[in-house]
Amino acid sequence: MSPSSQADADAVIIAATQRWLERAVIGLNLCPFARAPFIQQRIRFRVSQARSTDALVIDLAQELQTLQSTDAQICETTLLIHPFVLTDFSNYNDFLDIADAILRSLKFQGHTQIASFHPDYRFADADADAVENCSNRSPYPILHLLREASVTHATESMADTDSIYRRNIATLRALGTEGWRALWRDDEQR
Repeated sequence: MSPSSQADADAVIIAATQRWLERAVIGLNLCPFARAPFIQQRIRFRVSQARSTDALVIDLAQELQTLQSTDAQICETTLLIHPFVLTDFSNYNDFLDIADAILRSLKFQGHTQIASFHPDYRFADADADAVENCSNRSPYPILHLLREASVTHATESMADTDSIYRRNIATLRALGTEGWRALWRDDEQR
């Protein structure tokens, strides 16, 4: 694929991810801390071309190092989008242990966290079709790299961070499966 074709393909993937952030994560307030870095354009969107977990490990290590070496005022957080590998949720979920091991090996544990998002995300205690799974359902598999300092700063302003999870469940149950699907219809069809 030519560099311009690759850039165009990546742009489509990034646009879908940004749309998900705007309509679900921010629009439904699933993460009350996402709005500011999104508006301030301090979220790095990186599309991995990895076709194997070994290649994804390399991309993840590079992105962790990039995040650590970049001023938070320029890049607060990174979404490592990997549409070509770990498309099966079970395999993706198993990979999270490897991702944590990479954090430890780079000595970034305590400095960076990795949050997980996947098109087929399923909480361990939820049915596969339960709408509350949608709080972590993204258009593509994503490893979300977060600075610990940012997480700490954001959560200090909340008395009860567990309320986010409870509120998300209530929001998604009130929205329902059809309401979730409606978020993704083109604006003309709304």
